[in-house]
Amino acid sequence: MDPEIDYLKIGKATDLTGRDRKIYRVLEIFPGFFSISTLVVLSVLSYFKPVWVAYFIIAFDVYWLLLVIYMAIFLIASYRRLKAGMRVNWKDKCAALVRGEISAPDIAADSLIKKGVSPDDVWQLVVIPTYQESVAIISECLQSLVDDGFRTDHMIVAVTFEERAGLEAAKERAEKIRALFADKFGRFFITFHPDGLVGELKGKGANQAWCAQRVREEIIEKEHFDEAKLLVSVFDVDTVVRPGYFSAVTYKFLTVSDPYRASYQPVPVYHNNIWKAPFFSRVAATSNTFWQMIMQVRQESLVTYSSHSMTWRALKEIGFWGTKNVSEDSRIFWHCLMHYNGHYRVEPIHFEVSMDVTTGENLWVTAKSLYKQQRRWAWGGENIPYLIFNVSKRWHNKDLDRGKIIEHIIIQVYGFHAWATNALVIGVIGWLPMLLGGDRFNSTVLSGNLPYVTQNLMNFAMIGLVLSAVVSALLLPKKPAEYKFWKKIFMTLEWVAVPITIIFFGSVPCLEAQIRLMMGKYMGFWVTPKQR
Repeated sequence: MDPEIDYLKIGKATDLTGRDRKIYRVLEIFPGFFSISTLVVLSVLSYFKPVWVAYFIIAFDVYWLLLVIYMAIFLIASYRRLKAGMRVNWKDKCAALVRGEISAPDIAADSLIKKGVSPDDVWQLVVIPTYQESVAIISECLQSLVDDGFRTDHMIVAVTFEERAGLEAAKERAEKIRALFADKFGRFFITFHPDGLVGELKGKGANQAWCAQRVREEIIEKEHFDEAKLLVSVFDVDTVVRPGYFSAVTYKFLTVSDPYRASYQPVPVYHNNIWKAPFFSRVAATSNTFWQMIMQVRQESLVTYSSHSMTWRALKEIGFWGTKNVSEDSRIFWHCLMHYNGHYRVEPIHFEVSMDVTTGENLWVTAKSLYKQQRRWAWGGENIPYLIFNVSKRWHNKDLDRGKIIEHIIIQVYGFHAWATNALVIGVIGWLPMLLGGDRFNSTVLSGNLPYVTQNLMNFAMIGLVLSAVVSALLLPKKPAEYKFWKKIFMTLEWVAVPITIIFFGSVPCLEAQIRLMMGKYMGFWVTPKQR
């Protein structure tokens, strides 16, 4: 290993030189090559060996049906836990910890509460990176922090603006925000992230890293804060926390084993503007919520996403967020996982934080914005070469938990491959044996049975679609007065559009992201416009 290179902060192959750069480029090619090869091989075989592909399609449909049932079980379990978590008065539970009244089985023997750390000792640092969002959107986020119920005198709120979005306009918005909220928190801090810093990708990660280091210099170190009792939450600017979130994350932090080797992940819901958003944007957003809910039950697959929390100690030890990658929300977890040689995890917080559904001036603008958002999320495939490369560099480290990291790599490779290909295999490849196989295939009994078998298997798989529609209806916030009763029914029925949305706002943008990575056409950070 080159001692002058921090391999855990690389963003892409071009950050390296020599043999390392070549190896990393091969690894960047792998996700896209794997996905495209799958689709191309199945398409070619549909002409030359249509019977083989037909049997594969039937087997894949069976797998898909079992997967839907498997995921449905986890979704129901997660929904029940989320509802239970939302009913708990976490502020009262923290107060009970202070009084020593709780000795619940979920409190680890080596937890901080057992070591005498009180909820009253904990401080919250909230970092909110912004771009061009309006004062109204920023204010709604900040007001939700005030309304959370956690001690605001134990909160450090840091709002960080981008100079590249227009410094004068940013300063004007900052002064309005300062006038509204400066006296509402224990510390209120505003920074302006300079444009054009060497080695930075223009994006959210660089902005929040700049902010956190200014907070360290101007507040944490100057005022001699107890860094062991400081939690950090990084929130998208449209995040609205439900009252009790900070008490819930504090309770988890104080009661789990090894709390400094964990991040804390709530359930993201997209309820801020869900009643006004177009149907395809709602379905895509809610599908993402369901995926995150399922991952909360499958903790071995849970990765930090969007708005989440972690300890200041871990954040400082890894040198804060990376400044060279697009997927900063998940990269912070992978960075910690590698830094601690596999001894790091994400603790689920069965509690909601709400954000915006992607919307625009009209349906076409919304569709383009949603596509770009999904493509940016799919750029998280950049973490596959990052993980494989870094584990190879640390392979001989005796402290490395190789099994855990290999398991994570397999889950990521499978996940991004499935994201790019599954919907296309079902919706497109499944028809190719009949379209390309010619008389060699269409004269066989199998050709007549293939549509029948596929249709029946997919009809059974509709159980998952129906369940998704039901859970989405149960999760919806209270209907605004201006909408009639029928609105909720239509929003439930719109789930019939899922087969279309998972192709055009799922597989296609994911494939594009992987092809871009494969070709070395690196993406920048695209900021999803926020409109209410």
